[in-house]
Amino acid sequence: MEMPGERDKHAWRGEILTRRAAVSAEQREREALALAEAIAKFETPLVSEWVCAYVPMREEPGSMAQLEALRETGARVLLPLTGDAEPLNWAEYTGPADLRKARYGLLEPSGPALGAEAVTLAELILIPALAVDRRGVRLGRGAGHYDRTLGAARPDAKLVAVVRDDEFVDRLPEEPHDLRMGWVLTPHGGLRRLGGDPVAE
Repeated sequence: MEMPGERDKHAWRGEILTRRAAVSAEQREREALALAEAIAKFETPLVSEWVCAYVPMREEPGSMAQLEALRETGARVLLPLTGDAEPLNWAEYTGPADLRKARYGLLEPSGPALGAEAVTLAELILIPALAVDRRGVRLGRGAGHYDRTLGAARPDAKLVAVVRDDEFVDRLPEEPHDLRMGWVLTPHGGLRRLGGDPVAE
């Protein structure tokens, strides 16, 4: 998807959200399956004991299947808890029955909150995004939760933006506080190290 690089983040968000809303349920299901299959191929050292992930909601690419795929690699999965404009709090995901409804229509684990510092456990962090560019610049929804969270991640953590294939673009607008991603995961492209070739598992 080619978009003029000079446009601001608000314009990018509007166009991407419009495109996502037009994706059919059948295509969403195919893409979600492809993402889960790609995650199932993750191996050590990419996946270690702890992984931070999220529950895809509404038009976000993916499904609960990717969380189960992570668990099947042997990883323990942390999911964010809804909160105010602060670094994300985390709790362990132990299966679909463990989830409860939270604010904004989101789902979160019902187990104990582990605090914002739990992000330091993870060597792999899957991050929702509206788009990511080849330099690793990520476009989020603008709330800033991940901007405030990822600065505390361990220096060797692999930051993976999860987007649809046409949301992996050449260049996005970047601000000084933006933290770049090291990897991108798309349904058809699989896992790529940004600036490099597809990862062979």
